Amino acid sequence: MNHHAEDHTLEEELPPSKTKIKQQMHELRDIGAELVTLSKDQLAQLDIPENLRDAIKEMHRINKFGAQRRQLQYIGKLMRSIDPEPIVAKLNGWKGVSQKHTVHLHLLERWRDRLLEKPETLTELLAEYPHTDAQRLRTLIRNAQKEQEAGKPPKNYREIFQVLREVIPDPE
Repeated sequence: MNHHAEDHTLEEELPPSKTKIKQQMHELRDIGAELVTLSKDQLAQLDIPENLRDAIKEMHRINKFGAQRRQLQYIGKLMRSIDPEPIVAKLNGWKGVSQKHTVHLHLLERWRDRLLEKPETLTELLAEYPHTDAQRLRTLIRNAQKEQEAGKPPKNYREIFQVLREVIPDPE
């Protein structure tokens, strides 16, 4: 039994395997690739060393594919000297916000489509969101249906979306 405990401690003291190191390097390079896609504002919000910030800016100036690949590898290499956790947390936070926002927009689109297909859906909407201006929405639905039939620009169709956006709060 005692012999087994010794084996366990030996295992923990071993350096990470080549495969593990390679995997970590790929993860860091992927995080670096994500950093390159951020806006200047988002980049400014990250607490990263200046050399990494410069390398990311340089990446935007490179337009040859091979050079971009080398620059990404360099960014990945720079990432090894910093703790990626806060960066990953921030990136995930931004992604979460945009995912929630996208889900919300899809919800609004589904309501709009249902209202146009079956105007009686308005009763359902009013039950869920009683502060809706039912009269205004009824008029917009009728006008949007006429627009579609006449092949006119979807002015009322878009306005329904705006009304729904005011009525159904974004979860952010």
